[in-house]
Amino acid sequence: MKSVKEIATESKIQDKLKNNPLCLELVKFLFADEELQEMQEYANNVSIRRLGYNDHGPVHMRQVVTNAIKMLNILHDCCIPTSLEQEEMGSFEDSMCGVIMAGMMHDLGMAIGRQEHERMSALLAQPIIDRALKHIYPDNLHKRVIIKSITTEAIVGHMSSRKIHSIEAGIILIADGCDMTKGRARIPMAINTTPKVGDIHKYSANAINKISIQTGNRKPIKIDVEMSGDVGFFQIEEVLLEKINASPAKKYVELYAGVTGQERKCYL
Repeated sequence: MKSVKEIATESKIQDKLKNNPLCLELVKFLFADEELQEMQEYANNVSIRRLGYNDHGPVHMRQVVTNAIKMLNILHDCCIPTSLEQEEMGSFEDSMCGVIMAGMMHDLGMAIGRQEHERMSALLAQPIIDRALKHIYPDNLHKRVIIKSITTEAIVGHMSSRKIHSIEAGIILIADGCDMTKGRARIPMAINTTPKVGDIHKYSANAINKISIQTGNRKPIKIDVEMSGDVGFFQIEEVLLEKINASPAKKYVELYAGVTGQERKCYL
């Protein structure tokens, strides 16, 4: 059964896509896919209970979709084309479909383990990508091929360990990095109390109060991070900034971060 948080996030996603019928149909199809739901939940079980990592399950994947939709829409409103549009291979709608599917499936590989989980995610995602694309593009092989390719690139590239080249994959890379608020660390903080190497990720994430994604002043996308303590800067500098620096969309992003009540630090 889906959690209240999942249902609320799904509602927000559908609201953001109310003027995009095809992408709205895609998310409804993915949200109703029972196998995908089971895979997301099991990946989260392995991530939190077996490995002691933050949330990598249904809520996280939906939040990444939310972040990615926001950023892609901002670029579109600023008349900045996606890679598929630049190359005249697809439309903005096609790019959005790829970003949505990548966000919904990028962490499925956590069901197998942390090491190279992005590659495992791409492997596990292929049958779901195929059936989702056949649902929305039943008679268009060209669309299915290009969107499957852009989706797969975004999935395998979300850890910044592999060079990516498309705006679409770059948006997923940043969108993933932006989901680092204290909610992701709540469960692992509660059930994994024995100190161990890597705990800085939980404690730093627990210091992040709020992340906003909006239209920027100097660049199209402005990311602003508010934290409760200086430990949150680890999450910015070692996770989010690393992902932005590896993203083909970096030139479109300005980044600010700071402790509540103090002056923001400008990173980009």
